[in-house]
Amino acid sequence: MLWGASLGALELREDGGTTRLRATFPYGAETELAPGRRETFAPRAFATRIETGEDIHLLAGHDYNRPLASRAAGSLTLSESETALELEARIDTGTSWAADFLAAHRAGLIRGLSPGFQVLPDGERIERQGSDYLRTVTRAALFELSAVTRPAYPAAQIEARNWQPIGEVAKRLTHRPAAIRWR
Repeated sequence: MLWGASLGALELREDGGTTRLRATFPYGAETELAPGRRETFAPRAFATRIETGEDIHLLAGHDYNRPLASRAAGSLTLSESETALELEARIDTGTSWAADFLAAHRAGLIRGLSPGFQVLPDGERIERQGSDYLRTVTRAALFELSAVTRPAYPAAQIEARNWQPIGEVAKRLTHRPAAIRWR
């Protein structure tokens, strides 16, 4: 992850004119996205697209017009373990947005990592724990990872996603419409 916490860290190194970025997105880290709404990712939650070798991008601020690296270009490598998603990217500083990202990171302004994903069918588990709800994402299609200024997860650096509860959970939440949105 881009934020320097004990659960992962961003590492930038200049190596012969190329900037290398290494980051870790830890699995099993919980965060409270809103009062009473917590979320976590199960180990290998992003395996579907990673294992099939599909293109995934590293972006500045979830903006496909500001790519920093991609698997198709050969500048992004992703691997998963039971404990984390790891990425390594080679960033070419020849684009203005890459230079801006690196300058903002050096200034301490960009420290978060946020995945852009879609939960797959039957890819989440929602449990009630006391007065809270815990959403565990078990299977999701990962499309991109972004360097962001303010991630929703202080430990895992995840941007929350909207979700629409189904079945019994939806029935219990209908009296509180604001509670059906993850932020």
